[in-house]
Amino acid sequence: MLTPMVAGGVVFPGLFLLSKNTLQRLPQLRWEEADAVIVSARLVSSVQAIMASTAGYIVSTSCKHIIDDQHWLSSAYTQFAVPYFIYDIYAMFLCHWHKHQVKGHGGDGGRRRAPGSTWAVVRGYLHKEFLMVLHHAVMVLVCFPVSVVWRQGKGDFFLGCMLMAEVSTPFVCLGKILIQYKQQHTLLHKVNGALMLLSFLCCRVLLFPYLYWAYGRHAGLPLLAVPLAIPAHVNLGAALLLAPQLYWFFLICRGACRLFRPRGSPPPSPCQTQD
Repeated sequence: MLTPMVAGGVVFPGLFLLSKNTLQRLPQLRWEEADAVIVSARLVSSVQAIMASTAGYIVSTSCKHIIDDQHWLSSAYTQFAVPYFIYDIYAMFLCHWHKHQVKGHGGDGGRRRAPGSTWAVVRGYLHKEFLMVLHHAVMVLVCFPVSVVWRQGKGDFFLGCMLMAEVSTPFVCLGKILIQYKQQHTLLHKVNGALMLLSFLCCRVLLFPYLYWAYGRHAGLPLLAVPLAIPAHVNLGAALLLAPQLYWFFLICRGACRLFRPRGSPPPSPCQTQD
């Protein structure tokens, strides 16, 4: 178990530092630190998402029996990804710090804001990103022990499907980068927004009904009978995982309505979602 976790602890922060230093030092770029930090954090999130969804696809398609079949990637990638969620809490804080201290968010008239106390910035970060930080903490403190220990090698198919929820993350990250550089009105942003909406709906919201349907097909039960046939704590866990996805999907839909409204309407504002 230790080797994949150590590897993840090296890969994700290392990729972040490599990207940030490259963006800052390449003669053709010479980005400011704030821009390099924010874009690098999005890049690492996208790379992790691609790796997770690829691993999930391999696992879910390899498990013919959805309960008993196992694949080595299910536990290996889960262990590898744990350091990412810890790193990403800090990376999100760095992004918030630079927006607060360097870009002057919240200042009057766009003037540069004087640096505030670290604790004030931390409180602002926790207030703004509370749901995302909570999500990451739950992934490390609850989902990781459950997937590695409590499952006892059962249900790799379901874990693989859950990993594929990350398919939408690269579109979310690209959307935030385009908004950062005020490209909301470009065709790329609109196409990316449509793909983000579709992938989030399919891979995060409809994922849970699909998992219930897959179990019902395995057990010979109709979809509506599955919640009554499985333990209550499984239903509770699914509901707790689905709730933030519905909230983020609502925000994406609201942003999409603003994005695709006719010209002459107020410009779209960024939609805040997850990772």
